[in-house]
Amino acid sequence: MAELPMGKGVSAGRLASNVQKKITRAQEKVLQKLGKADETKDLAFEEGVINFNKQLVEGTKLQKDLRAYLTAVKAMHESSKHLYECLDEMYEPDWYGSKDVESLFEDSDLLWTDFHQKLVDHALISMDTYLGQFPDIRARISKRDRKLVDFDSARHNYAAVNKGKKKEGIKITKPASLLERAAPGWAQGILSAHNVAQTSLSRSQAEEELDRAQKVFEEINIDLQEELPSLWNSRVGFYVNTFQSMAGLEEKFHREMGKINQNLNDTLEKLENQDTSRNAGSQGARTSAPQTSERTEDANHTLSPGVPPAIPKSPSKLRPAVPPPPKVTPSKDLKQENIINLFGEAATPDISVTSPTQYEAPATANLLDMDLDSLQAATTPVAQKTWDSWEQATEKTAAPEEPSAEVKAKAPAESVEMPEGLLFKVKAMHDYNANDCDELELKAGDVVLVVTFESQDDQDDGWLVGVKESDWIQSKDLGKKGVFPENFTERI
Repeated sequence: MAELPMGKGVSAGRLASNVQKKITRAQEKVLQKLGKADETKDLAFEEGVINFNKQLVEGTKLQKDLRAYLTAVKAMHESSKHLYECLDEMYEPDWYGSKDVESLFEDSDLLWTDFHQKLVDHALISMDTYLGQFPDIRARISKRDRKLVDFDSARHNYAAVNKGKKKEGIKITKPASLLERAAPGWAQGILSAHNVAQTSLSRSQAEEELDRAQKVFEEINIDLQEELPSLWNSRVGFYVNTFQSMAGLEEKFHREMGKINQNLNDTLEKLENQDTSRNAGSQGARTSAPQTSERTEDANHTLSPGVPPAIPKSPSKLRPAVPPPPKVTPSKDLKQENIINLFGEAATPDISVTSPTQYEAPATANLLDMDLDSLQAATTPVAQKTWDSWEQATEKTAAPEEPSAEVKAKAPAESVEMPEGLLFKVKAMHDYNANDCDELELKAGDVVLVVTFESQDDQDDGWLVGVKESDWIQSKDLGKKGVFPENFTERI
């Protein structure tokens, strides 16, 4: 219980001392600002303080940006993890490389975690240690400024005491008249000695206070004079080490992550190739079924009665197995020699008409039922014989009848100049309603001049391109040409 009042007294004494110091420093600052008291200056130290403040601002900004960078790395890690988890959920177990993909995801997660931790260890912790020394030095700089004010105040007080020494001595040698009158002669000497002692005591106290303030200031000042330049120069090495560590860690991280991404890419490529091979195998198993082309999938044609053939769907050219008979069928009594002579000597094949050949027909068919187009293309290089010419030749051979109206109509058409790229003529056997703008509308009996496609890429299996003979004779223009299914027509 006895220590409590003592503690309170000590605290009160310190509080009073601190208050007195603050008042003295405030008075000294006011006198210095008013120009009534000089101030101790140290330009080198002030420059060091300016550099210290600049270094502190730069380091604080770097620390803030580094923490933001680490936050971004952490966020990128989480985003990458969620993305890979999504792919892992969609990746079916029976797909190629399922286990490899799971292993790659784990490696990616570990790599991100290791990268973030090493950034913390080699960059952020070093940054915190580097900035950790600034608060202590800043506090010492502030203390040095206070002790400098105390030193200036003690110096001014000591100068004031020395300046008033002479005046105090004059007052002591000439005491006041009342004191001289009241004191006896022998007491006047004691009074004078007391005044001199008081003056000497004030001078001694001022000198001691000055020495003490100067010593405290110089101790702090000398240490800071050495530390501030050293701290300023250390920033270069610290910045170099920090960014070298970050660059090295990033380079290693991206190199390892690149390997993981490359392995993932290779796995997905193999999965894609495997899936393509399966699709190709499935399609190969269905090669016996007709393949639907883009053009015929969407077609919705209206055909005339008579059960016409379907729109071409297979790559092979669909055409009737046996061409329809010509309009004027030669008599069965026509001699075989006359039939062969219709094609000329150069077109006579080296075959026997009574024995089976590569152009075999059913046993009940006669020579007229043979595919004469194929026979003629295989046996003669001369001009192609059409059904019309065959009809005309047989008519002349069978009987010298008057040419029909149809033959007369064809005569001027054959004399007309044919379009460039003409291959052959065909005759529509059924009506065909065009579904697209590039298709040709056909009516049964229309004659079409078949020409070559402008590009092989435009040609679809089972389709021909041409212009109606009537349109060509009328306008001599291929602008009305269009495509049409081959199996709706027959060659003439």
